[in-house]
Parts: sequence; structure tokens; C-alpha cells
Amino acid sequence: MPLHIVRNDITLMKVDAIVNAANNSLLGGGGVDGCIHRAAGPELLEACKTLGGCETGKAKATKGYRLPCRYVIHTVGPVWRGGWHGEKNLLTSCYRTSLTLAKEMGCESVAFPLISAGVYGYPKDKALKVAVDTIGDFLLREDMTVYLVIFDKAAYQIGGKLFADIQSYIDDRYVQDHTEDRSFRLERQRAAFDMRTGGPEKQPPMAREPLFPKASAPQSLEDALSRLDESFSEMLLRKIDESGLTDAQVYKKANIDRKLFSKIRGNKAYKPSKTTAVAFAVALELSLDQTKGLLEKAGYALSHSSKFDIIIEYFITKGNYNIFEINEALFAFDQSLLGNQG
Repeated sequence: MPLHIVRNDITLMKVDAIVNAANNSLLGGGGVDGCIHRAAGPELLEACKTLGGCETGKAKATKGYRLPCRYVIHTVGPVWRGGWHGEKNLLTSCYRTSLTLAKEMGCESVAFPLISAGVYGYPKDKALKVAVDTIGDFLLREDMTVYLVIFDKAAYQIGGKLFADIQSYIDDRYVQDHTEDRSFRLERQRAAFDMRTGGPEKQPPMAREPLFPKASAPQSLEDALSRLDESFSEMLLRKIDESGLTDAQVYKKANIDRKLFSKIRGNKAYKPSKTTAVAFAVALELSLDQTKGLLEKAGYALSHSSKFDIIIEYFITKGNYNIFEINEALFAFDQSLLGNQG
């Protein structure tokens, strides 16, 4: 755990294994395949000659040779032929068999390129969806750190409709936020004018209608008082208990590794990063108000002046708590990702 989406050159990744998007011969080619062979040196080609090729959707492994990784896992992705020839199943198999092979070899960290999204023509948004879904499903069951390595922004695309919906949501909230700020200022100016001039209304509008409505009374005063000094860690553990989920289920859904969760559990005063706090809110499928309450315990808030915050609000209000899909969108908008950041 967890899944990281990063911009980098995969041949520079210091992990246990990198995955090569190879062709059926395994004897090198263009794109990522060629780069990996050049960086690994001629020993890699000699090793690949002994493997007898590889079927589409399958994977085979060699040593990493001159690369900074221990192993190279070679997998053959499908050529895109319209989507009606089993391409999705084959691409899913590439990720699944590569991850299974990495586990069998004792790897704790693996780096993938976006398989088939280059010369094989698989639409980038669809290739990304398969990658994130398959890796995410694996990580809900297994402990491993997986990197999805994007060489440049042009190689990374989320669905066009999703991107447009999120962009529209962001734009609407920015406009709404600025409009509300302006209205609030005008209201205050009118109120000050009425107070100075003794205008037709003796009280300013703000005095007649409270700015902040009173919160509803708690169901139990004793319960409310007991939670006044509740820390982030205490609230998180209470909500995990209330959810009926295990600790492992929650930290895996939150894209958090076990070591960080242990720190939070063992330290009542632990102050997480904002991305970690939001990740737990997503894993617990909290409502927007509940999310704000959990963030408040960590010293954070959600604001319409932040793209990150608005994107989180978008997914929560849509009822989409898939943290890997949320991270896809955050990466597309150049925002910090949810998960293992302390």
C-alpha cells in the first residue's frame, strides 16, 4: 500500500520491480520497451531470448541488470481494435498477472507504465481506468506499494465527461463563493448605513436575521460534552468502530499503509496531513458535514477557494467514495493525492 500516480521516467524508479510494456517477442521495441532495454543493458535482451516470448495478457520476469530495480516484469498489452475483441479483459490481465508475479517474487514495490496506451492505440482514458481499477482492487487485498508512472501530462487522460463535469463544478463554486463574498460585503455596507442614518428600518438586516443559524441541540448532552476534547485519532477510531469495518479495511480503502495507521492509532495527539484526514473520511464514506467535522479535529476545513477541496466536495456529493478514482481526478487537476502522506 498504497497506489501512487507519479510523473517520472520508469527506468529511474527505485523499486523492487518495474513493469515493461513489451511485445510478444520480448526482444525489445519502441516506446517504454525500448527505453527499458537501453537502460538495462544488453544483458536484458540475452535473458529475454531464453523466455520464448509471451502471450498477450500474460507476464514473465527477468532480473533488472543495470536498472535500479531488482526485476523487470514483461507483460504484453492488447492492440486496440475498437474495444470489441476482448481488449479490456486482456489489459486487466496484464496488470493482474504482473502484480501476482511480483507478489510471488516477494516484491514490496512495483512501478507500472500505462500499458497499451502508446503505439498500441488503447484510448488513454480507458487505459487509465483499467489500470487504476485493477491495481486498486489488488491493493484492497494485498500489502504492496504500487506506482503508476506517467512520463508526461499528454500521456494521462481521465474521461472527457468526468473532466468537464468536475471543471464545471469547480467553476460554479468559485463563482458562487465570490458572489456570496460580494453580497455579504454589500449587506454589511447597507447595515452600517442604516445604523448611521436611522433609516426606515431601525435594525440592520443582519441584526434581524442571525448570520449563523443555531446548531440543532445534541441528542445527548453527556455525549456531546464527552466529545468536546476528542482528538482526531479518537474520533477516527470511534467512527471506524461505528462503521463496522476492520482497521485494515479502512486503511486500505484510505490508500494508507499499515505503518502510518499504527502511528495514528498509537498517538492520541497525532496530527495528520490534510490529504490523510480526507482519505479516512472517504474510506468511511462520511457525508460532507461529517467530513468537515473530522477535518476540524485535525485543524483543517474545506473551502471553495481551493480546487482540491472542491474536487473532494464534488465526489462526496456524488456519493463516489472510490479513492483511486478521486486520485485520478486530483492528478488530472494537478492537486495533491489522497493517501499515505503523513
